[in-house]
Amino acid sequence: MEAKRRVLAVASFGGHWTQLLRLRSMLDRFDTTYVSTDKDVRKGFAGNYFRVVDCARDKPWRFVLLGAQCVALLLWKRPHVVLTTGAAPGLAFVILGKILGARTVWIDSIANAEVMSLSGKLAKRWCDLWMTQWEDVAQDTGAKFEGQVL
Repeated sequence: MEAKRRVLAVASFGGHWTQLLRLRSMLDRFDTTYVSTDKDVRKGFAGNYFRVVDCARDKPWRFVLLGAQCVALLLWKRPHVVLTTGAAPGLAFVILGKILGARTVWIDSIANAEVMSLSGKLAKRWCDLWMTQWEDVAQDTGAKFEGQVL
């Protein structure tokens, strides 16, 4: 019997996390580890949840810590696929996951109805599948559109 594919599902807490959880019924068919920036959500994940530092452009030093956390988790879990709904932590995992050999999927936030997010734009070159939840944004950027998560 073949082992389940290992997936690392990553999202910043808030709307990105809510959208990622809308994919949980699909993701739970795999050996999925969830990653976000909030410590209080780990209760419902039976050891398959890890918290990473939250970071943004106004606190660039946090990217160093996030990078270390990403590398450690990627080397430990060795995912076949890194999937994210954004934002900065998702971007870090996509870049480092790709460098370490994982397939990568970016699903840009539903909140970005007119343009691709900054993290989404940066993720494009690192993604095997680069998606938006808005048809107009897909037409403007070349991202794939398959509907909305919400």
